Amino acid sequence: MESIYCIRGATTVASDFPNDVDEAVRELMETIYSENGISDSDIAAVIFSQTHDIRTRNAAAACRKAGFCARTPLFCIQEADISGGLPLAIRALVIINHQRQKEPRMAYLRGASSLRPDYKEEEK
Repeated sequence: MESIYCIRGATTVASDFPNDVDEAVRELMETIYSENGISDSDIAAVIFSQTHDIRTRNAAAACRKAGFCARTPLFCIQEADISGGLPLAIRALVIINHQRQKEPRMAYLRGASSLRPDYKEEEK
């Protein structure tokens, strides 16, 4: 059994307003936690990225504001500005440090569901 593994997730915001970022990150983290049966104590670190068009709130700050990862190292970087890339997107790489009980469930929400349609198929 692996003791360190990762859960990926992504979401989008309708517009670059702090409340939109806060809500999207809260929804993403709630989904990752509930779908994987994890809590803050299971998480070693979280790396967020957000596209260049999100400037009003850092996703890591939104995560803390939502009450997640109070004592967990968080890091937020700007996503590479790739031509044709998904706009207004936030991605998360949640690094888990505990014995894996089941296959991790990734979370691709809102407009980000187009990034990984293979995960959407699993849910059907």
